[in-house]
Amino acid sequence: MEQGWIRSRQSGITALYRLFDVLLILGILYASLTYFEVNPGKDWVIAGLLAAVGFAFIAESVELYRSWRGETYLRIFGTVTVAWVAVCIFLILLEFSFNTFATDYMRPAAVAWLTFTLFGLAFWRFCMRQILFSIRLRGRNTRSAVIIGCTESGYKLARDLASNPQLGIHVNGFYSVEGFHDHTSHLDDTSKFPVLGTVDEAVSKGRAGELDVVFIALPMRAEDIISETLDKFSDTTATVHILPNFFVAKMLHARWHQVGSSSLLSVFDTPIQGFDGWLKRLEDLVLASVILALISPIMLLVAVAVKCSSPGPVIFKQRRYGLDGRTIYVWKFRSMTVMDDGDKVVQAKDGDQRVTVLGNILRRTSLDELPQFFNVLQGTMSIVGPRPHAVAHNEEYRSLVNGYMLRHKVKPGITGLAQIKGFRGATDTLDKMSRRVEYDLEYIRRWSILLDLRIVFLTICRGFYHKNAY
Repeated sequence: MEQGWIRSRQSGITALYRLFDVLLILGILYASLTYFEVNPGKDWVIAGLLAAVGFAFIAESVELYRSWRGETYLRIFGTVTVAWVAVCIFLILLEFSFNTFATDYMRPAAVAWLTFTLFGLAFWRFCMRQILFSIRLRGRNTRSAVIIGCTESGYKLARDLASNPQLGIHVNGFYSVEGFHDHTSHLDDTSKFPVLGTVDEAVSKGRAGELDVVFIALPMRAEDIISETLDKFSDTTATVHILPNFFVAKMLHARWHQVGSSSLLSVFDTPIQGFDGWLKRLEDLVLASVILALISPIMLLVAVAVKCSSPGPVIFKQRRYGLDGRTIYVWKFRSMTVMDDGDKVVQAKDGDQRVTVLGNILRRTSLDELPQFFNVLQGTMSIVGPRPHAVAHNEEYRSLVNGYMLRHKVKPGITGLAQIKGFRGATDTLDKMSRRVEYDLEYIRRWSILLDLRIVFLTICRGFYHKNAY
């Protein structure tokens, strides 16, 4: 009875979320104006209404008001940030056009409003999430779930859901599919999650409104059975999920496309395109400009030191593979007596005689990489992304490491997920390169602006010195 009440009230809860967001945006605006003793005139009222309506529209487009059960708070915060920052950019553009809040005494109120609203939108969701977690741990606000297919992935999902009761998804048991029945290695699990019957019996319960969530845990080779099962559950109100098996989990960024009446599933794709691509480019331009302004004195000193310490050019350009495998030239401060860029490039190692005395310091502190911020402004690199390797190394490892070239579905970066995980410097073994590629592909799968900022923050906090950088 309680679960049915929750389902019937779901749209009402979503409406309350929207209403609370509007009230919070307008409430913080009024509080900011009151604190800074600014008269809330017509322009401010219009700005507040535009912000509220704009946020509602953008939040809807990024699916902020969908169910976040099972998602991390980090993703919620990232989605809220994207929606509100988009509203802020819109309001700032209006400000530049009409100079509505240009006077000095009004500007602090506007800054306070835009800043504290972001924290307010994120904080109240965090509080609500904790309240819901607490309620679910007491057995309320839960959803009943069943799993179709007694498979390895199905039992793993059941254990994961059982170990995370705050998600509020209770697995009642399994429904078997002929030919996909594996009890031998799950004797303990079958006592916790019994087999309740066949798929047809599960469908009957779904039609009676007794199932909230259905997980289909069958391998992709069971395409006909999956399709038939989906057809049957289309006559129910249950929420149906297909649990990816090993094949689907290896997809880089799955996305459906429509060509006429044909549906296509992209297997190896990039999440950084369209609006997200513009967003990441804006991030790169802002960060690179700020960083270059801060480090320009350091770069000038390094350039003079390189020129005075050894013969040769200050900047070394080397061919690398960029986005989609296109050749780019990456800029670095010269740190060696040679400038290899041919079919064979020997990686630097500890005590390498080709590295100059100054070059040894530059490489260990990553100061030799600073010119790559100009690559970022140029558009051939990004602040965060898979580190680019010499073309010769690419050709060597692409046949040895599975998925190696998928790194080039995004622009190469100055720092990346692999680097903050400790895989920086020489990749003198196949295992090191494989692990680096794993993190690079994980970055592409998980990409978000929030992840980029986290990587930048950890790169700064953990320092640029590394013992493995030769």
